[in-house]
Amino acid sequence: MHDWITNIEGTGMWAAPLFTIVFLVASFLMIWRLNAMTEYGFEGTAVGTLVMPYCSGLANLIFVFVMGQRGGASEEVLTNAIVNNATNLTLLIGLPALLWGMHVIPTKRAKKREADQHRLNRLSLALTIIAAGFFAGVLWALTRDGRVDFFEGLVLVGLFAFWQCLHVIEVLKHNVRNKRSLNPVRLLVDFAAVGVGAWALYVSIDWLVAWLSTAKGSFFNASNLGWLSGWLMVAPNAMLALYYGWRGRADIVYSSQVGDGHICIPLGVGIYALFAPIRVTADLQDGLVLLAGASVVHLLFVSVLGQMPRWMGFVLIGAYGWFLYRGLIG
Repeated sequence: MHDWITNIEGTGMWAAPLFTIVFLVASFLMIWRLNAMTEYGFEGTAVGTLVMPYCSGLANLIFVFVMGQRGGASEEVLTNAIVNNATNLTLLIGLPALLWGMHVIPTKRAKKREADQHRLNRLSLALTIIAAGFFAGVLWALTRDGRVDFFEGLVLVGLFAFWQCLHVIEVLKHNVRNKRSLNPVRLLVDFAAVGVGAWALYVSIDWLVAWLSTAKGSFFNASNLGWLSGWLMVAPNAMLALYYGWRGRADIVYSSQVGDGHICIPLGVGIYALFAPIRVTADLQDGLVLLAGASVVHLLFVSVLGQMPRWMGFVLIGAYGWFLYRGLIG
């Protein structure tokens, strides 16, 4: 295994692009196998809220682990989480809305059972969005003193654990109602594939973090590690958003993007804070306010209209442009 890593490193200037490709291929592998789980027990909204976030969000958790190992700047961990979440809630929901429209409740008249399922999905999405806004608000309140310490990290991890327990129970209740059970053989095979992808993610992220920490470029350098890693790790979410937006599955677009945010905030930030305090600057607190505000906007459109109209896609993309200006230029 070590040989191919050495071979990539030996390509010189091509090493960084090649490790980025390894990262993207590993992410695609995990998304592919988790999408297959929709066939035997993890359906619809459950995929987005319980399973898929771990695929797209696993890279962020690995980033937390790598930064902890290397003793990286703690604020870069929070920057990574905020960049990831802001991209999810603005650009990666706004773009599918602009291209195809985002109808959580289909415009075509459906049978009663299908219509009931769509309404249940909308309620689940509303709860997921509320959680995203709640988590951002809690973290904002905890960071008013300019740091996140051990006990605050414990609160964040505990919140996430409670949230996931609720989803596990919901999936089990769904399978009991529909007289379905998980296929253990297929589950083991798929999780083995996910494990291979996770290992490749770790290798690629570890190398890229080490490379950026010593890079001397005008933008590609250690001072922008949080931004660059956030954009890289949101790439799997972009694949999810565009693929399911094209398929007309607004429920999975929403739940996967919002659910991925739960991995970053509160879990990723909370885990890092258990081992080292995180310094929080004023611009990072502004980012948390943006996340909470975006959650309120999404909640209104999903719960009241059951859709994200195309014109709102322009607004969300514009909000992302403001976020980039505020963080990088302003």
